[in-house]
Amino acid sequence: MKIGLYFGTFNPVHIGHVVIANHLVQYTDLDEVWMVVTPHNPLKKKKGLLEDFHRLHLVNLATADYDYIRASDIEFNLPQPNYTVNTMVYLHERFPKHEFALIMGEDNLDSLPKWKNYEVLLEEYRIYVYPRVDHKRIEESSLMQHPHVIRVEHAPIMEISATFIRTAIKEGKNVQPLLDKEVWKYIDHNLFYKK
Repeated sequence: MKIGLYFGTFNPVHIGHVVIANHLVQYTDLDEVWMVVTPHNPLKKKKGLLEDFHRLHLVNLATADYDYIRASDIEFNLPQPNYTVNTMVYLHERFPKHEFALIMGEDNLDSLPKWKNYEVLLEEYRIYVYPRVDHKRIEESSLMQHPHVIRVEHAPIMEISATFIRTAIKEGKNVQPLLDKEVWKYIDHNLFYKK
């Protein structure tokens, strides 16, 4: 089975995340997408993150109607901060029959050289790169020429950010259309991102 790993803090998960995951299963050779909820991205500050179990629950709510998209807490019990290369080794040992690939936006591809042992990731795994509308053209990236880097074609461009959603909620704006109905209910009921 070919599994695409979509890493993120998902703080919160929004419809853009789910549209991307769905597109990758429908229009590539991936059989499933696992949305890997990251407890702490080494390149981001931890302040402002909802607790891990809340973010995992939100991803479970957002993906409940999709048999081929699932939430993963695989990084919760790994040493922190989490490094993708370590997670990939762990997954390969735990699921030796699965073939894993990485999913990232083209902005992340540009920052890949900052990642721990990024050369190993490039050599050992396929990387599906999702386009961003506000980013320089993907062909300009030298990493895009690597044989393991696959540009996702005909992808709907989702310009929704979790940062925008958090700010909008804090400002009292209605962001319900940007979130799964159950995700919105859980956020609203718990008064998340209000402060």
